Amino acid sequence: MSEIDNLILEHLRSMRGDIATIRDDIREMKSRLAALEGGMAGLKRDTAAQYGDIADQHTRIDRLTERIERLEKRLEIKEPLLMDYLTSRPLATN
Repeated sequence: MSEIDNLILEHLRSMRGDIATIRDDIREMKSRLAALEGGMAGLKRDTAAQYGDIADQHTRIDRLTERIERLEKRLEIKEPLLMDYLTSRPLATN
């Protein structure tokens, strides 16, 4: 019975060591996953800020367009020069 007990204890010790190694690996993976999630959150925040900046630029362009159109009307320019320019330009694609 003693040999069987020793054999069982040896296997249990080996299993305990394997489980400890697995726990360490899982702990490391959790840490790395948390770092990835933080990086993704930063990217999302940066992207949202860029979209906000683009929206602000569009608003400014719209206001400038309106001002130029009013100037063209005041100066009685028959052809809307700004609109011709804006519609004749090819759009930039990314």
